[in-house]
Amino acid sequence: MRPAGVPDLSGKICLVAGASRGVGRGIARALAEAGATVVVTARSSETGPRTDQRTEALEDTAREVDLAGGRGHHYLCDHTREPEVDAMVRWVLRRFGRIDVAVSSVWGGNEGYDGVRYPDGASWGTAFWRRGLAPLRHSLETGPLAGLILARAVAPAMVSAKGGLLALVSFGTEAYLGDLFYDLAKAATNRLALAMAEELKPYGVTALALAPGLVRTERVVEAGMDGEAGESPLYAGRALAALAGDPEVGAFAGQVLHVGDLARAYGFTDEDGGRPERYRPEGA
Repeated sequence: MRPAGVPDLSGKICLVAGASRGVGRGIARALAEAGATVVVTARSSETGPRTDQRTEALEDTAREVDLAGGRGHHYLCDHTREPEVDAMVRWVLRRFGRIDVAVSSVWGGNEGYDGVRYPDGASWGTAFWRRGLAPLRHSLETGPLAGLILARAVAPAMVSAKGGLLALVSFGTEAYLGDLFYDLAKAATNRLALAMAEELKPYGVTALALAPGLVRTERVVEAGMDGEAGESPLYAGRALAALAGDPEVGAFAGQVLHVGDLARAYGFTDEDGGRPERYRPEGA
């Protein structure tokens, strides 16, 4: 029996990029709860390198999809490399014939962060004039640019099918987020969703941004910061599943949708049965 607020997505073909851990894995699990076929992609694999020397692997997520009631498939892919993404999308289309939902949860801006310092020695909120630009370039490449690369690859099939949902995992930028590099990457992602939505609307394809709050990802837990995080990765996943199951999702095109708001609107809960409110940064 599906949890409250979780739609029936059986028959849907879903692609989740950046799904080896974190919010991406939570989204894959939630789509599986809804009965979808879920192709999960990322760089970290049991048979190859793992991002940031972490233990999580893509194959783990595919197995969780199967256990949650979906049909899981995995594909090793570096989403900053356009030829790899193009090849992966062609593989999905050959195997399944279409892509109904595509999600970019790719994000490398926190790689090397130990909860106190980034690899360049900076901490959260270090003044931008005291930092080199390499971390910013990496954040943009592994955030909004990766989202655009995926969108360019899947859009032709969705446009041809005259339907589909394209979602970018981001963060609310109504107020300054406290770190210029992070703020700029998320603001660019949100603007990308708006711009893509305008170009895709005439073809029946919906693009939007999904904004979780503070999430208890594996990295957050290991850094001892989980006391500040009120949401599990599955909470954002159930938000995405609810959107994927809504025939009127096009009304949200171009918007930044907050998981807490969607929980109230669609009636789903977090993994523990709670319903955390929308996260509001100080000043928002």
